[in-house]
Amino acid sequence: MNPEQTERDGDANRKGKSMRAVIQRVNGAKCVVNGEVTGEFTGPGLVVLLGVTHTDGDAQVEKMARKIANLRIFDAPGAYDAAGGSEKLSQARGAEASAVQLGLPVLLISQFTLYGDARKGNRPSWVAAALGEVAQPLVDAVGAALQDQGMRVERGIFGADMKVSFTNDGPFTILLEV
Repeated sequence: MNPEQTERDGDANRKGKSMRAVIQRVNGAKCVVNGEVTGEFTGPGLVVLLGVTHTDGDAQVEKMARKIANLRIFDAPGAYDAAGGSEKLSQARGAEASAVQLGLPVLLISQFTLYGDARKGNRPSWVAAALGEVAQPLVDAVGAALQDQGMRVERGIFGADMKVSFTNDGPFTILLEV
């Protein structure tokens, strides 16, 4: 390991960095790279922006995938009032179902900028983000772990200039670190 990588690892450990995701409940999502659609779904699902740091490994992959799949941020089927009205009971009690329970898809996008640090100056520092050769296999592993749980996983392309579009539902956005 080179000294720069060691310094980055130390920085990640001192600041308590861990795998990071922004999870958004959406109604339709699409990722386009060089004019070609790489991942897309219509209807309800999740968009996950996933960042990896230097100390992440298999334990973080499994925990992140489990949390993404099982976060109860959707209305349960049939969660309406007794009179059959349109007022959802879950609006009062909170969301009741997860994406995996409902068979919903996820659009998984690698996002090293989740580790941008702009506390000093106006130019973000990326030292807490893992290098591509470390991050890509872990992002791929999170996607595979989500598929293993029965989720349909749509993807962006690691390291590409992606155009990601979606419609937030709620909005309902969670920042998750594992």
